[in-house]
Amino acid sequence: MPITKSAKKALRQNIKRKKRNLAKKEAYKKAIKDYKKLLIAKNFNEAKQKLSLVFKSLDKAAKTNVIHKNKASRLKSRLSILLKKAEKLEK
Repeated sequence: MPITKSAKKALRQNIKRKKRNLAKKEAYKKAIKDYKKLLIAKNFNEAKQKLSLVFKSLDKAAKTNVIHKNKASRLKSRLSILLKKAEKLEK
């Protein structure tokens, strides 16, 4: 347990930040799962709309250093490639 006043405050801050970071992390992971479900169901129009929401949640997570910006870029790239491949297979 923290003893000094500043250590107690730091602990409170860490707890708040952890909750906030977990919420952002869960948000982008849930968005990706929903997007992949749409691709499996072959709802490409809805998937395109969901992709922008996925990008938004990834950018928010990267902006606040929940994930690294390069990881966000990598995921965005892979998810958009996934959509293109799925559409190509349907044709």
